[in-house]
Amino acid sequence: MASPLSLTLAFLLVASVAFRRCRGGGRALASLVEEQPLAMTYHKGALLSGNISLNLIWYGKFSAAQRAILSDFVVSIHHHNHSSEPSVSNWWRGGLAKYYAASRTHPPKPALRKQLIDEGYSLGRSLKDSDIRRLAARSAPRDAVNVVLTAADVAVEGFCMSRCGTHSAVARRFAYLWVGNAATQCPGQCAWPFHQPECGPQAPPLVAPNGDVGVDGMVINLAGLPAGVATNPFGGGFFQGPKEAPLEAATACPGVYGKGAYPGYAGDPLVDGTSGASYNANGVRGRKYLLPALWDPATSTCSTLT
Repeated sequence: MASPLSLTLAFLLVASVAFRRCRGGGRALASLVEEQPLAMTYHKGALLSGNISLNLIWYGKFSAAQRAILSDFVVSIHHHNHSSEPSVSNWWRGGLAKYYAASRTHPPKPALRKQLIDEGYSLGRSLKDSDIRRLAARSAPRDAVNVVLTAADVAVEGFCMSRCGTHSAVARRFAYLWVGNAATQCPGQCAWPFHQPECGPQAPPLVAPNGDVGVDGMVINLAGLPAGVATNPFGGGFFQGPKEAPLEAATACPGVYGKGAYPGYAGDPLVDGTSGASYNANGVRGRKYLLPALWDPATSTCSTLT
């Protein structure tokens, strides 16, 4: 029987701050970080390692340009180019290396394998968690992580209310994750800092590096969730706080994209001189991406590329 083992609460970055603040129980980013445990605790469970296939399952209508932005990001995790630092691959390897040091293994090497396209909305336009699990199970070998990506016109249970994406597992057989496009449903929550936030501090939004607020917002979630899958795939790996609501490698650093970040301000990432877009990592084919900070378990701080 399929059972989710790690529903993430990964309404990434400012979302994890904004939802609480909007509902009257908010705490500023600084106090969130200060109140966390001093260590990212390892609970002795399995970590992902070795060569891992990432399969993308496109649910709903995505343009060819949108699919290219996201698939190029996945390729960039594996493809290392020393001449294009700061790079996506260095963010992945460097950010996760300290989690794996104690086990004398190395972070997994994700590589894009299959892409499945479901433009016909085979399960409808309103999905429950069980539907996401069904989609993820369409191709589920043990050495793969399936990524369900839902289009902007697809409603998912809890989307925008409590999360922007999740990662789970099925009976310790395979891990999967889901990320939704928030362009029309809640860009101020799940596509910040590329859209004006719905509440809280109102700093001007950043220019999206690939020119698509919804999809560039998806990249942020698509970056943070695999980091959580790698270091806490089945609920017994690295996390802070309760198992039912864990803070993981990326979600422990909400709203941080560059040095000097504070509530409502993403930090000081790089800015493209031509487009004015903000980014902190280079990818394949000249792509630029804005990626979340990762919690450094050695220093108990949020580590950024810029």
